Amino acid sequence: MAGSSHGHTPAAWTGVTIAFIGFCVAGAFMVMAQPLGFWAGMVIVVLGGVVGGIMRAMGLGMPKEAHAAPRTAPVATREPAGVEG
Repeated sequence: MAGSSHGHTPAAWTGVTIAFIGFCVAGAFMVMAQPLGFWAGMVIVVLGGVVGGIMRAMGLGMPKEAHAAPRTAPVATREPAGVEG
């Protein structure tokens, strides 16, 4: 995946950062046994996905052409040495 620049966009970084903060908030409130704070953290997680999607729609994500799988030529295989005539 290193060669595909997967997720290296402002939309991806922003969405993941907001979601990470939401998970931290939810985890802290879960340990403190505060259900309302936990659900507030889960709302922040969802907000991260929404913000990332909006930023992608604004053009700050990967271009649509980059999502297509690269086309490669078929690999030619040879028969084992004993089969060739």
